[in-house]
Formats: sequence, C-alpha cells, structure tokens
Amino acid sequence: MKILLVEDEKELSKALKAILEINRYSVDAVYDGEDAIYYMENSEYDAVILDIMMPKVDGITALKTVREKGIDVPIIMLTAKSEVDDKVLGLDSGANDYLTKPFSAKELLARLRVLTREKSVSNTSIITVGNVSLDTTTFEMSSLNGKFRLTNKEYQMMEIFMRNPKHIVSTEQLIEKVWGYDSDMENNVVWVYISYLRKKLISLKADVVIKANRNLGYSLEQIENGGK
Repeated sequence: MKILLVEDEKELSKALKAILEINRYSVDAVYDGEDAIYYMENSEYDAVILDIMMPKVDGITALKTVREKGIDVPIIMLTAKSEVDDKVLGLDSGANDYLTKPFSAKELLARLRVLTREKSVSNTSIITVGNVSLDTTTFEMSSLNGKFRLTNKEYQMMEIFMRNPKHIVSTEQLIEKVWGYDSDMENNVVWVYISYLRKKLISLKADVVIKANRNLGYSLEQIENGGK
C-alpha cells in the first residue's frame, strides 16, 4: 500500500513515516498543501493522510482542489482542532475520515486499514510489465524464472518504474519519492539501488531493463526481440 503523508511538523512526519513503513506501507512525505496537490495529481496512492493546518495551501483547500479534479483517493484529515464544525467541514469537503491530534498510532493504522480494505479487494495487487510482476502486498518481484522479495527502498523504486514504464524518472525525483522530500541523500546511492534491481532482473531473465538516459534519469524499457 502506498500512502501520501502531508504533515508540516517535520518531527511528527518523520515519526509517522517510520511507523507506517514498519507496518509495510510505502510512504511519500510532503510538508505543505501545494506539494500535496502536486503529488496527488501526479502519483497513485492507496490513501492520503492530510493535515488541515498547512503552509502555502491549507488542507481543506487542497482537499477541495483534488476532489474537483476527480481524484477519489481515500483521505484522512488530521487536525489539532476538535470542534464539530471543523470535522463537518472536512467531511463535507470530501474527506473520508477525520482524526484529531493527539492520536495513537494504533488508531491511525486501524483507520487506514478500514479505508483501504475495499480498494484492496476491488483492485489487483499485482503490477505487470513485460514478463515481470510486482506484488504490492508482499514486495515480491517475480517472473516465470523465479522471484525476489525486495527491500523497502528497492520496492519503492521498482514500483515507480513499473507504474510508469518508458517514462524517464530523474535521480532527483527518485531521491525525493523514495528517501523523502528533504533528504540529503547523494545521487550515487540511487545508482547502487539501480544496480541491485538490474541484477535481480537479469536473474529473473526479464524482458525489461532499467535504462540510463544520459543527464535525464532512468526508465523501464521492454527489450524488443530478445535483444539487449
């Protein structure tokens, strides 16, 4: 399951991201409503955790904006406010659920399970490109020639490529999406993980390859006619 976490308190965001990842969610974390809108418009998520009190664009405005664009991803609103009117406003604006700070991690996880349960049943958990499949629930990448359970970072990176085949993804985008919006990770770390994934694809005798596009980034391309 892939979650977008929108929380401007960076220590809280870091803690929530760690809890979610321990519970096998893949997490993108951003810190303002403007980025929240951008990420919801340009990526697919199983759920969004959205704080109301956000810089640049507040949570309610971000919520209304994506709903007007037809984005129906399940959204849990977070706020320090507990007034009934605030809850009603959030729900009337298109939120699926509402959680008032402070809250327990167990409650947040339970609400996420409820929100994503129906989607999990109705949507396949398998992404397939060429002869390679990626299971979004087990983190397993497989072909008829075998399978590997990917690490969290390998999985997040491979999911980006498989959801966007032939699309060039820059090193900076990979760092931002996999390691976090404010990460100081060096570019060569991305190359290391690309190398890991390439070796696994070769072992699976995959008919897809992660191609380097000079000065642009990487893309997942299908090998034509068995060529290299």
